Amino acid sequence: MISLKQLSKSYDNGATFAVREIDLEIRSGELLALVGESGCGKTTTLKMINRLIEPDAGTIEIDGRDVLALEPVELRRSIGYVFQQIGLFPHMTIAENIAITPRLLGWSAEKMQDRVSELLELVELNPVEIRNRFPRELSGGQQQRIGVARALAVAPSVMLMDEPFGALDPLTRAGLQKELTRLHKLMSVTIILVTHDMSEALTLADRVAVMERGKIVRLDTPANILRDPGHPYAKRLLEAPMNQMEALSKLMQDNRSAGAE
Repeated sequence: MISLKQLSKSYDNGATFAVREIDLEIRSGELLALVGESGCGKTTTLKMINRLIEPDAGTIEIDGRDVLALEPVELRRSIGYVFQQIGLFPHMTIAENIAITPRLLGWSAEKMQDRVSELLELVELNPVEIRNRFPRELSGGQQQRIGVARALAVAPSVMLMDEPFGALDPLTRAGLQKELTRLHKLMSVTIILVTHDMSEALTLADRVAVMERGKIVRLDTPANILRDPGHPYAKRLLEAPMNQMEALSKLMQDNRSAGAE
């Protein structure tokens, strides 16, 4: 379980807060989505969990361990991290990219090779065809799958995902969302997913935490949020896709009318 208590972060000595006094518990094996517009504090919250950003106040515990008492590099090696830019090293093969953390931990060459093959099969890529290629030889969707495989390399209990599918085309994105759901059901990993897309959060998550101005304003299951948004900001996030579709429909009707004239 991950426990955040009174977690806060300010970049201007307390004049304003990117994250302010967050209390949140994520259950073991849960997929929790942090959702909100840019600047709401969701990525800052995520990065404080593995100390890419240091909090100004509050506590963070993973399975009862205070992460602020741990050595940051050791902590990060035990937590999977997937982000939008993927961050594969272009001069390394796919196998070398996936095996970065196992290599740092001193795994044998045979053990790393077996783990790379296992992970490539897990994300439904052919190890024989893929392992010796370079990132530039893969599609964006394939690279993102490699990013997920790399994050799972040392079988972490926690995986952090920061807008992992945001840069992909809609069809590839939908496919990887389905793949994430499959992997989450197969494994006992706890996942925290950051997204600005309410539809994605509702589709993938066990629970959704809606963030506004550094605070969690709604926390519940997708079904309950759909039934009752419970907060004006959550309601606006739910309505945004519908408003976009209505605007698109009106634009298409106007264009047809103009063409008829």
